[in-house]
Amino acid sequence: MKKLLALSAAFAMSGIANAMEPLPASPPIPTDNPMTVAKIELGKQLYFDPRLSIDGTISCNSCHNVMSGGDDSRAVSVGVGGAKGGRSAPTVWNSAFLSTQFWDGRAASLEDQAKGPILNPIEMGMPSAAEAVSRIKAIPGYVLSFKAVFGEKDAVTYNNIAKAIATYERTLITINSPFDRYMRGDKSALSAAAISGMKTVQDIGCTACHSGPNFSGPTMEVGQGFFQKFPTYDSEYDKKYQFTADLGRYNVTKDESDKNVWRVSTWRNIALTAPYFHNGSVATLDEAVRVMAKTQLNKEITDQQVDDIVAFLNSLSGEFPVQTMPRLPGYNNATIVKAD
Repeated sequence: MKKLLALSAAFAMSGIANAMEPLPASPPIPTDNPMTVAKIELGKQLYFDPRLSIDGTISCNSCHNVMSGGDDSRAVSVGVGGAKGGRSAPTVWNSAFLSTQFWDGRAASLEDQAKGPILNPIEMGMPSAAEAVSRIKAIPGYVLSFKAVFGEKDAVTYNNIAKAIATYERTLITINSPFDRYMRGDKSALSAAAISGMKTVQDIGCTACHSGPNFSGPTMEVGQGFFQKFPTYDSEYDKKYQFTADLGRYNVTKDESDKNVWRVSTWRNIALTAPYFHNGSVATLDEAVRVMAKTQLNKEITDQQVDDIVAFLNSLSGEFPVQTMPRLPGYNNATIVKAD
């Protein structure tokens, strides 16, 4: 207990509180896509509906499983026909606090992000937005729900599909982690190791990037991403884990300065989202901590520091709102997904 109190005092004096904040209960809401109960439910149905994929096998939830950590626990995701992508699926939990989406920040908003996988040939594989809309329009229950939610004569549009999915995703917030409780005054919420790890990430420089309520950088306007080169320093990890094989944001901008640049990832629920990094090459959190210390800060850290940082990162796992599988609207007397 004396050690715990001493560490709490050291933390309070260090100014770490200025770099770290509890997670708000709700994320920013765009003015052109307000939240309603009906829209959330519609978005949830679409999120879980594999009929938005060409062969009826893949839903948003297939790669971003909200019954778990919001990812799929794979190094890279598997899409239609068993096709494999080149990057690990980032968690959908708390993604509403990010100012850009995808590893390379190519989508400005959750609405933009929702449009991508449906049309990606190795994810959900729909050949066009028009065909995706046609698939949903053919399901009577969806037509009624879209009209009720959006109030338009021809309410089933690709934009509205994305708006509904994004609205549901904005409910996926994990508040009240041990860290959040600690920051709000419950000094028993963190262990001595976690408090030590919290001070360590500040002292060695981790919070220069992983700051703010989502530990993904400062709060920024939608579309203005917070990016960092990775790896920054050469090390044995580059070859071991093939970090530089994917050029990251350069693939979007074609700007030389964007080679191996990535959106800074959240630390929220990181203990639950292995494997780590854009290519899912690192299996454990303690190894990921060592990798980051060396590649980003050029520091060799001790086993004790690693253990303490991992304890702190575990304290960022929040409370997951209960998710129930939605009942999907039916398509009667025939299949809507055509056989090959």
